[in-house]
Amino acid sequence: MNKDGTPVVETIALTKVFKDFWRRDRVTAVCDLDLRVEPGEIFGLLGPNGSGKTTTIKIVLGLLYATRGRALVFGRLPTDVSVKNRIGYLPEESYLYRFLNARETLDYYARLFQYPRRERSRRIDMLLDMVGLAAVARRRVGEYSKGMARRIGLAQALINDPDLLILDEPTTGLDPLGTRRIKDLITDELRRRGKTVLLCSHLLGDVEDVCDRVAILYGGQRRAVGDIQGLLSRTELTQITSEKLGPGTVERVRDLIRRLENKDLLEVAAPSDKLETFFMRIVREAQEARIATSGVAEGTGVAEFLRRDQPDQEGEILIKDLVSAGQQAEPDGAAPTSAPAAVVEEADAGVIDELVGASGADERSQAEPEAAEPAPAPVEPEADRAVIDELIDAPDKEDDRSA
Repeated sequence: MNKDGTPVVETIALTKVFKDFWRRDRVTAVCDLDLRVEPGEIFGLLGPNGSGKTTTIKIVLGLLYATRGRALVFGRLPTDVSVKNRIGYLPEESYLYRFLNARETLDYYARLFQYPRRERSRRIDMLLDMVGLAAVARRRVGEYSKGMARRIGLAQALINDPDLLILDEPTTGLDPLGTRRIKDLITDELRRRGKTVLLCSHLLGDVEDVCDRVAILYGGQRRAVGDIQGLLSRTELTQITSEKLGPGTVERVRDLIRRLENKDLLEVAAPSDKLETFFMRIVREAQEARIATSGVAEGTGVAEFLRRDQPDQEGEILIKDLVSAGQQAEPDGAAPTSAPAAVVEEADAGVIDELVGASGADERSQAEPEAAEPAPAPVEPEADRAVIDELIDAPDKEDDRSA
């Protein structure tokens, strides 16, 4: 989070024009776009298909270059490598390695941020529990459904505990349980920790539930921007909610409004829950009844490292790893002990090869000095010389007999 008040994301007259093979202007995807996403804000980017939302996100990520204008992330250009480790990104399509399983996928992304092995394993376990994929963590992601792929995609976007989380259609393909999980994560944990979220979605109900401000794009241009409550409020109407009233009371209220305000009571109706709220209540009741299901398990809550107010102490983790390795090392002359099976299974193949190569080199270095010492010249005994002479004379004797 920027403590100096610098916007986390800022675009200034941002324009992107795609050209054809002959370098002629073909499509203007974004046109003179001005946006500011403040620290700790949950910002929604809305618009119909082809309005420039994904193009804007790709420019902010440094995946595309602007034709004119500029975009800044944490006050720096998107191409600045120093901002990359502060960003988490969930693209519209989950581009995953099909032949890796969920654990291997998350381990790959964690290695990009150079986390030590123990910290990688800890975060992977927590994220798999959080997104409800712990039971299928050993399955190849190529076998996952679209909803399951979105869940593992969300986990990889959170593996580095980013300051800026960019979500492009995060709930596409998710069931209502997964959708609710993502919205709770954004509104409860990420907002509490001052994280900044840039959310792009066609599901307007999701945006309304979680976003502080929204911008609506059309034809690559900004058509509206502001606080979501201010944009949606109907200032020309007044809504009154009370407990259930009888028909006679409603008529007296209607007459009172006409007499005092010279206005009519437009609607009297019982309020209703959202379908999502009703759905979640039915599912929760089924879970409490312990009804079996073969679907995705419900997550166990937000990963612990995402709930901490302080960033990870990577130096302390590395020191603990080194101390642990030193305690496991065998003293000189001691009998070697076998490592636990789990440790051997997780050991890096490259490290093992290096250690094996080093052992072989040590054995060769110990053997070479002994072989390098010149051996004393053998003393040829007289008996051996007699045997040699007899063997040399043997062919001559055979020739005499044959003659």
